[in-house]
Amino acid sequence: MPRTTRPLVIFAAFAGSLAVGLFLMLWAVGGLRTVAAPAAIGGPFQLTDQAGQTVTDKNLRGKPTLIFFGFTHCPDVCPTSLFEISEVLKAMGKDADRVNAYFVSVDPERDTATAMKDYLSSFDPHLKGLTGDPAAIAKVLSSYRVYAKKVPLKDGDYTMDHTALIYLMDRDGRFVSPFNLKRTPEEAAADLKRYL
Repeated sequence: MPRTTRPLVIFAAFAGSLAVGLFLMLWAVGGLRTVAAPAAIGGPFQLTDQAGQTVTDKNLRGKPTLIFFGFTHCPDVCPTSLFEISEVLKAMGKDADRVNAYFVSVDPERDTATAMKDYLSSFDPHLKGLTGDPAAIAKVLSSYRVYAKKVPLKDGDYTMDHTALIYLMDRDGRFVSPFNLKRTPEEAAADLKRYL
């Protein structure tokens, strides 16, 4: 064996044995068996929109989708987020027809289809409000990993604590990422158009 090749062979043997040793150590301590897949976000659901029409997870397919969870009695976060989504949809022009935008209630007790229709009349007409019975809402909250909790108020009424992020789903109904509204509507619209 030539003298210049010998150090390379020794180094390759050392690196190979190091890799095998690391693999065996991880396997022995269970490191290779306990790597968890990322949590899935989304799943089957069946809800009703503000017009009384049934909407399911199948309606997400074919268009990118923005989904925001909230409630019609929300004092600030929900109306602000829905206004910002409306501005993005407006900035998209005719391309807004190629996007789904859903406002899903975390308060089915008060958010009937009629209440959703009245509430959403102040926002972009592309936004659809989804509600359902408590079991259907609980199922969609669970599958989207949404936190929602009723918080009693002193006057006997209540408010809702809830996750306040906007979900971006791709054309196949798979979660992409939280959708960032902390930019101009035009920038957000350009980002959303990448998924058309």
